[in-house]
Amino acid sequence: MSDPRTPLPLPEVRMQPVQSLPSTPHRTALLDAAGWRAAGIAAFAKLHPRAMLGSPVMAVVLAGTLLAAVLTASGHAPFGFGIAVTAILFVTVLFANFAEAVAEARGRGQAASLRSARRDLMARRIVGANEERVAASALKPGDQVIVSAGEWIPSDGEIESGFATINESAVTGESAPVLREAGTDRSGVIGGTKVLTDEIVVRITSEPGHSFLDRMIALVEGASRQKTPNEIALTILLAAMTLTFLVVVVTLPALASFVDASIEPLLLIALLVCLIPTTIGGLLPAIGIAGMNRALSANVLAKSGKAVEVAGDIDTLLLDKTGTITHGDRQATQFHPVSGVTREQLRDAALLASLADVTPEGKSIVALARSLGAGAVEAEHANFVGFSANTRMSGVDLPGGRVLRKGAVDAIERNVAALGGSVPAELRARVDQVARGGATPLVVADGHNVLGVVALSDVVKHGIRERFARLRAMGIRTVMITGDNPLTAAAIAAEAGVDDFMAEARPEDKLARIRAEQQGGRLVAMVGDGTNDAPALAQADIGLAMNSGTQAAKEAGNMVDLDSDPAKLLEVVEIGKQQLITRGALTTFSLANDVSKYFAILPALFAAAIPQMAALDVMRLSSPRNAVLAALIFNALIIPALIPLALRGVRFTPRSAVSLLRRNMLIYGLGGVLLPFVAIKLIDLLLAAGFGV
Repeated sequence: MSDPRTPLPLPEVRMQPVQSLPSTPHRTALLDAAGWRAAGIAAFAKLHPRAMLGSPVMAVVLAGTLLAAVLTASGHAPFGFGIAVTAILFVTVLFANFAEAVAEARGRGQAASLRSARRDLMARRIVGANEERVAASALKPGDQVIVSAGEWIPSDGEIESGFATINESAVTGESAPVLREAGTDRSGVIGGTKVLTDEIVVRITSEPGHSFLDRMIALVEGASRQKTPNEIALTILLAAMTLTFLVVVVTLPALASFVDASIEPLLLIALLVCLIPTTIGGLLPAIGIAGMNRALSANVLAKSGKAVEVAGDIDTLLLDKTGTITHGDRQATQFHPVSGVTREQLRDAALLASLADVTPEGKSIVALARSLGAGAVEAEHANFVGFSANTRMSGVDLPGGRVLRKGAVDAIERNVAALGGSVPAELRARVDQVARGGATPLVVADGHNVLGVVALSDVVKHGIRERFARLRAMGIRTVMITGDNPLTAAAIAAEAGVDDFMAEARPEDKLARIRAEQQGGRLVAMVGDGTNDAPALAQADIGLAMNSGTQAAKEAGNMVDLDSDPAKLLEVVEIGKQQLITRGALTTFSLANDVSKYFAILPALFAAAIPQMAALDVMRLSSPRNAVLAALIFNALIIPALIPLALRGVRFTPRSAVSLLRRNMLIYGLGGVLLPFVAIKLIDLLLAAGFGV
């Protein structure tokens, strides 16, 4: 080594605590007392015609309510019976509005907790060599502010210099502080969070009123919620069914005249309400809103309801190895010199080549070398080369033409060859030895001479293999993406239980793989946190960006994980599946329970004129009018009874589509037929006991 005179300080290695796999969120009460009151008031406000037109099914029920009221008031219907039918139909509409209002109230409750993090803050903006105090609302993108320990970050931004521990509990609910550092993929900060230690310079990236918290509040309140494609298709189907049954009911009196039967207009209205799918029509908006709320309860911000639903249809899941499948805490554990090189020579060269590597791996090499006896390093006029995802190397150019490089095996091999050197045959054996042990090998070279291998060890997350098995049971194929060599990648992939892997992958390789999967007709999801992940996040059908990542990554993805746990994507898929299953289950139940209501209404319509129709009265209801009232009461009560299920979702277990369909038909199909028979009969008995009209 040369005899340089300027000391080079060894950077301190700062490690972030390892995050565990996400746990199932605790279930809490739907709403507090204030929330219930607000939902009740909103149910009446939604009676406005413009609001009702958003749900064609319930708009028809409201029209039927008004018509029943007119018939009763004009004397064209028995007064007592008419009042009862009108009241029940009105309550049915209110319950449907109430279901949507409850879902929105839950969102507003979550928004209120987020608003508590948004406060009137002052910022220390840098102006030239000085600083000035301005309101946070006056900050614009590009402004730089200083934030010290104990101060609040005034707006969203990227750390330009420094590092700090930050309390993000107001946004994520996680009490443990997190480390944010300039020049890394964990440089993004959120306005309204508090700096606990050190001092940072933040470059503002958001316009006033368009911060991350502002967008979250708008989303959870439902103001920006767009209907998903499946929801739109189901709305169209329900509208078509409603129109069809409306035509049937309107033409029914003409058909009845052929058998000398007359049907009271009030009974026709009751028949129409029981024919159309009012249950799913009333619950559909609540199901859509609840999907985004369930994602947020798992600390995942979905930018649209579509993102939540698409997650349930994912075919291929691309996951980075580091931080997702493994703990992401790769540490240098051993130096393996080649023949003719001492361990001390390899140690010192690896230390110098890693001084400009700000990644945790580079810092761990410096720490290991120091722990093994490396002293203070001095160099004069040294040119440090930082680690790059494109070159996959770092190093230093020392005076006298000495070039030290440390990096991935293939990158160092190409660099050595470019300098006119050759790779010793022994190196491949060393690399394979490290890789087969599940560690990542990095090669160190001094000019065109290879010095040896550094082993980086990581640990596969506990329980990750079982999670991949759950995804496989749902028909989802998992692909691990890593920059490691094929042997290391294969060892980790086998231990984790993924279906496929990509080794020595560059950022552009991720994008190419996503496009290839999509061209094959598959929906793809992936996670990322760096600026170089942004193109792939934008291309993927589901792009889950880490909250701790760069602003570019968060803008490119359609979901943001507030916990910054890449393994959360596995939970997002299950939330999407639950959203689809919940809508399917309640649609099945709604259509099935209409069958039972037919047997209550039809005999009441035709029993007098056609005695043979009495055979349809399988429930043996007490009277035609009580039959109508019992069916309408059940039709109204079933909507609020299903609100908790719509909001919390049907319990999801990984299984095939055929198995899920069979379960749906057995529980919600058969149950949807049998429950109304029992409930309507019980209501009829109560009516016959003295409450009938």
